[in-house]
Amino acid sequence: MKHVFYIALCLMLIGCSLDENPVDQIPEEEAYTSKQSLYQNTVATLYNYIGGNSDGQGLQGTCRGVYDLQTFGSDEAMLPTRGNDWYDGGMWQEMYKHSWTPGHELVGNSWNYLYKVITLCNNSLEKLEAHQDLAGYDYDSWMAEIKSLRAIYYWYLIDLFGNVPLILSTNISIQEVQSTDRAEVFKFIVNELEENKDYLPYQYSAQPGYHYGHVTYPVSCFVLAKLMLNSPVYTGVEDLNNYKKCIEYCNAIELMGYKLTEFYPDNFTNNNEISDENIFIIHMDKDLYTNQQQNLFRSLHPRHAAALGFAGENGSSATKRTLEIFGYGGYADNRFYYNYYSGGVLGLDSEPVLDRAGKPFAYVPEAVELDLSDSPYIETAGARMRKYEVDINCTKDGKLMDNDIVLFRFADVLLMRAEAKVRSGKSGQDDFDRVRSRAFMDDRPCTLQNILDERLLELCWEGWRRQDLIRFGQYRSLYEGFGAVDESDGHTTVYPIPGDVVTLNPHIKQNPGY
Repeated sequence: MKHVFYIALCLMLIGCSLDENPVDQIPEEEAYTSKQSLYQNTVATLYNYIGGNSDGQGLQGTCRGVYDLQTFGSDEAMLPTRGNDWYDGGMWQEMYKHSWTPGHELVGNSWNYLYKVITLCNNSLEKLEAHQDLAGYDYDSWMAEIKSLRAIYYWYLIDLFGNVPLILSTNISIQEVQSTDRAEVFKFIVNELEENKDYLPYQYSAQPGYHYGHVTYPVSCFVLAKLMLNSPVYTGVEDLNNYKKCIEYCNAIELMGYKLTEFYPDNFTNNNEISDENIFIIHMDKDLYTNQQQNLFRSLHPRHAAALGFAGENGSSATKRTLEIFGYGGYADNRFYYNYYSGGVLGLDSEPVLDRAGKPFAYVPEAVELDLSDSPYIETAGARMRKYEVDINCTKDGKLMDNDIVLFRFADVLLMRAEAKVRSGKSGQDDFDRVRSRAFMDDRPCTLQNILDERLLELCWEGWRRQDLIRFGQYRSLYEGFGAVDESDGHTTVYPIPGDVVTLNPHIKQNPGY
């Protein structure tokens, strides 16, 4: 019996399906015959799923999945309806309004993807344990890597969905699949990461080498720092000792030599693998991998994109709240111009992009609205994503490019440490100043509100805004029109469990408010 049967069974029990075979369709008897094949088919294969090339797959880079829940479910960005474009049955308006339901496509896609990778991790752990002698002295480090990756995926699950099933085996019965309290899963995640981090290599993950794109010691410390900082959200209890632990994990990362790059955009260039700031990335190489980066493609107007050598869908834009925080229209933060296109734009030939009438094309950031169908700015409203350098040799309409997608970086470490200090009654000014100084911005007092704003200024388009707003108690929709959702009970701080999962699994409880 092929081992994939147990994986598919596990996923079916929680309302998912599985098409991928972790050993790339080779017979099982050939998958674990040498140390190299054991590593490839238990550890290395798992990293095929960090990125993706189809909707709902990967932690970033594709559409209609985890990144979109974190970004378009916040006040940072939106996909406004532009006549017949970007309505999609109201899906994107629901994200902006926080009126999503258990049947929302992004909710189902994200749940299925996260549990798919978790189940693949469970299978790898079982196969590696069964072939422990073949692994030899690498057994502990390989087990630690898989367990840490699985813990990271459970972190995404509790962050998005709250109470979730904690499944640690591929061979389970439906009676065993039930909701586990968020605080209990949080405790499991922390224990897994803490118990395994010292078995991980003390190596940079975001730079070329044997561990390129893998979970290493600093990656684990970064996630632990995030968990400690967000622990009041995940457990319902504020423990000042967790802020101390957050600071300690941030210190451990800095001791490994991570630092801010001298120039902010260098973290997002075509050759950003040389960055000393990036901690965890999705490895991109248009000639070797199928991982896609669709965010520029999805944001830019087709005429602008064509002048840069790729295609555009004229979609994602900054909200008016984001413009306000950046100070657009006045003395805007310098990082606005690194992260957004606004006004007139140039092509690769440094000539102005022209509209259909032959006049200079220009984005109008302040004209953005939820529905632009009757607006004179239907095509041009909204500041557009600029964060990643254009790869002039990109392929597949610009989706295949060489810029590694940044998941974790050191600027976030400094802001986490500053916040943990302030929440502990101490000063986080030094760390806060380091981030602002790199951007050549004036000093500001390191208050909690200024930290929240700084996180958007520094980390926009990186998928953190929803989590940040929830932690600061400021999570709510910008929509105030007819039918606005009542969020006073806080139910929208987690997404609903997909409806088919609850229907198929009576032991899995739907989140309150849905």
